[in-house]
Amino acid sequence: MTGSPFDLDGKIALITGGGSGIGFGIAQCFVNSGARVLLIGQTESKLAAAVEQLGDSARYFVADVTNEAACRSAVDCCVDMFGGLDILINNAGNHLKKSLLETSQADVQSVLDVHVLAAFNLTRLALPALAEREGSVLFIASMASYLSIPQVIGYTAAKSAVLGLVRGTAAEAGPMGVRANAIAPGWISSAMTDAALNNDPPRKAKILSRTPLGGMGEPSDIGWAATYLSSRAAKFVTGQVLAVDGGAVSGF
Repeated sequence: MTGSPFDLDGKIALITGGGSGIGFGIAQCFVNSGARVLLIGQTESKLAAAVEQLGDSARYFVADVTNEAACRSAVDCCVDMFGGLDILINNAGNHLKKSLLETSQADVQSVLDVHVLAAFNLTRLALPALAEREGSVLFIASMASYLSIPQVIGYTAAKSAVLGLVRGTAAEAGPMGVRANAIAPGWISSAMTDAALNNDPPRKAKILSRTPLGGMGEPSDIGWAATYLSSRAAKFVTGQVLAVDGGAVSGF
């Protein structure tokens, strides 16, 4: 087999939440590695701007991933537009910062709907197309999947459930030739994250103090890890969660 085992030449990826942040960082690395990408999101202007930056290898589809019919349409659109599907990236997410006592059932449900149910639905609907090309699914977990972080009880519950999705999907999709893994990002620099932490110096100091490599990660750090897990270099890797966190999950 010719070419680098780490490249994605000829691969087709569907990336939810691909218009900005980690999703866009993954899209950039995929395109640079030879893949074509379909970005999914709710804000057309953001998606259009992302596609313009990515070039001819990228397209977008406006959809709410919590809507099952929209998920089905997104998968169908990708297959119709590019001729198949090799990689599904379940990256779309929302966030909620409230104390446990202030968090309502509706609050928790809104986070579960995006991080867990949408990822489950997209994976289920994409699996037949992925199986045709022995593709892979990548979920985005979190430090909250492992650490006791205050004020994010709903998010922590959702990102912990993502670990179960990885294991369950790997067990059932493996016999179909489809791999399932996840990345657990550490604290990644973005306009939103930087603004939030700059307004909360004690929280920022705590994050940096427990990150052995120091500083914040970049979206491309997640993008290159996703490239590896989606490439044939990882053809015997499934059911795993890779922490890309500067050592935070194991830091003191």
